[in-house]
Amino acid sequence: MPLHSQLEHQLREAARTGTLRPGTPLPSTRALAGELGVARGVVSDAYTQLTAEGYLTSKRGAATRVADRAAGAPVATRPAQQPRAPRFDFRPGTPDVSLFPRQAWATALRQALKDAPDDRLSYPDPHGTIELREALAAYLGRVRGIVADAESIVVASGMAQGLALTCRALGSRGLDRLALEDPGTGPIRVQAKATGLEPVPIPVDGDGIDVGALDASGARAALVTPAHQFPTGVVLSPPRRAALIDWATSRDAFVLEDDYDAEYRYDRPPVGAVQGLDPARVVYLGSVSKTLAPALRIGWLVAPSALAETILFEKANDDKGTPVLEQLALAILLERGEVDRHVRRSRLVYRRRRDTLVEALAQQLPDARPDGIAAGLHVVLRLPDQLDDQAVVEAAGRRGIAAVSLSAHRTLPAGPALILGYGQIADAAIVAGVRELALAVRDVSSGA
Repeated sequence: MPLHSQLEHQLREAARTGTLRPGTPLPSTRALAGELGVARGVVSDAYTQLTAEGYLTSKRGAATRVADRAAGAPVATRPAQQPRAPRFDFRPGTPDVSLFPRQAWATALRQALKDAPDDRLSYPDPHGTIELREALAAYLGRVRGIVADAESIVVASGMAQGLALTCRALGSRGLDRLALEDPGTGPIRVQAKATGLEPVPIPVDGDGIDVGALDASGARAALVTPAHQFPTGVVLSPPRRAALIDWATSRDAFVLEDDYDAEYRYDRPPVGAVQGLDPARVVYLGSVSKTLAPALRIGWLVAPSALAETILFEKANDDKGTPVLEQLALAILLERGEVDRHVRRSRLVYRRRRDTLVEALAQQLPDARPDGIAAGLHVVLRLPDQLDDQAVVEAAGRRGIAAVSLSAHRTLPAGPALILGYGQIADAAIVAGVRELALAVRDVSSGA
């Protein structure tokens, strides 16, 4: 570090911590330079910088002093202690990020940086790069049966932003309520409220969302997870899919389709997206959070023409656009088939983990029942009716197990259940974790 920077640092810390109290006069630049054995310019530069930052004050003909506002400045403290990681992490919603294709991503990112014209480093198109939107239109049409072109796709910073943009666009049309599956994703209720929409719980049964209850609710927008309902794991049945589209048409309403983990179906190919049935009424929302990694913060929405202009306006106001180089890198991965290869590899890992989890639950907790289709990154474990699922979660926590109760994701009455994720738990830990979970269940059953 240059001498003047060293001196700046020492004086700054002394002022911040109170070692040099407010109003304390400092030696002249000549005197301090002589005392330290450095050039006078070193001290002069340090004093000038700290005066500009507000730590010192200087007046012609008077001594340089420590500024009054330096008093009470926050003192640097040691970093906060990180919470202890659980022994067994069954929390849902997070993939195994150790599977992330680092080498392929690094190669694509280097190519994007090398090939991008200079103007791509300016403010981005809020729509998203044309390369990614074209690659997504091809990929989603092939994999999910989406009806889309580059113009109908808006790239967002994750599904969460896509949902927020859509909710605000709905609000601008006078819609004030958003129907949500119950049970459903708890944080989405909070997000809906934050955008000004009132969340309306709609029950879910073995065929998916209850469209009759949805129609009676008076809401004109509904968020659904038809391919793999979160958290119950059911698939929206063909009659319900048809009824949902009929509802949207008859009520001049919109369906928001959260296709959060449809790529991970283990017993058969996943059902196609609802959006293909009526692109004019369905907003399709997706991201790479489950397939690649949540940290990338890349999502997208396929917007009906009635909402597209407003959603794009909201996106531009929100952040001026999603980072460009990452978009270009993802487009390269999609075009090269790297995303398909990664999904195939990770699908084998998650299927093995799910099978291991279900088998361990059958052995250790025979009175509980795993529920939901063979898909996604979590299993719903239905507990005996006399148990309190939140009490089980707390007892599990005391044994070093992180899990989530179904009651944390519902507002309507339902039986007790746990949502057990297997995305981020190592294969070898699943059996031991279930063994400890069974002990926690017995703790609650016995009142321990």
